[in-house]
Amino acid sequence: MEQRPLGNTGIQVSRMCMGTLTMGPLQAGLSPEEGAELIVRAHSMGVTFFDTAELYDTYDHIAVALQTIPRHDIVIASRCYEYTYDGMKASIERALRAMRTDYIDVFGLHEQENSLTLAGHAEALRCAVDAKRAGVIRAVSISTHAIAAVEAARTITEIDVIHPIFNLRGIGIIDGQTEQMAEAIAAARAAGTGVYSMKPLGGGHLLKQAREAVSWVLAHQFVDSMAIGVRDVRELEADVALVEGRPVDADELAGIARDKRLFIEDWCVQCGACVEACRQGALSMGQSRPVVDYSRCVLCGYCVARCRDFCIKVL
Repeated sequence: MEQRPLGNTGIQVSRMCMGTLTMGPLQAGLSPEEGAELIVRAHSMGVTFFDTAELYDTYDHIAVALQTIPRHDIVIASRCYEYTYDGMKASIERALRAMRTDYIDVFGLHEQENSLTLAGHAEALRCAVDAKRAGVIRAVSISTHAIAAVEAARTITEIDVIHPIFNLRGIGIIDGQTEQMAEAIAAARAAGTGVYSMKPLGGGHLLKQAREAVSWVLAHQFVDSMAIGVRDVRELEADVALVEGRPVDADELAGIARDKRLFIEDWCVQCGACVEACRQGALSMGQSRPVVDYSRCVLCGYCVARCRDFCIKVL
């Protein structure tokens, strides 16, 4: 597994970043012990970069894995939705406590959309910068599905790392096309910002052309690492093979693609919170429950987190 510098941060990361959203309660619902087993297995295969977030509720999975993996052997990235100084400080402290670590390599703002949302999170960003100065985090980041946020972040010197959505069909980009996102990311990386992309397989939409999709992202030298969500050993082995350029059985990939689906229970009360939470426009309210447009859904699971009655699951 190739290792690369994450922009100008001084942090080395594996070409594949293992995403933990898919193993957590928003999707597969693995226990911390089961998730830790996957993380340890990934590390044994050369993966040294692991992505989480406060929303994902997988800090415990990483904490258990750190009982086996030396802390300095892996890079951990996380983020939160806080917009105040005190809220960000509390979020960082929760992450440190939950993962039982003295520092987090990359921490920042979740789901930024443009210069206005970044301005609205200015106090949280200031807190993250102070935490970096204190040695509690090593790099300040944002995640985004928007080209405008990548362009705005490039002009903010305090932001060290960008985590943008990026795939060959532009699935999940909320304000433009793949080519525009590529230009924005390339400019940010040229300025020294670290880049690790998300959703190379478009939330499962591109699994039938997985080899092409992964190779396409890796061919862009401005992408330092690429986050792929993993929920079981079968997916892990397939993903690592794809990143390393090794062959993967086509039937195996087809099986993984068939497995993923957004399921909505019949006890839905039609509150509309999930529809509001979906940034992809993949959910609309039907006569008795939300209706899913699978051509838009990227299986991010954010609608699951907003459902107060636990009606929605990614299966």
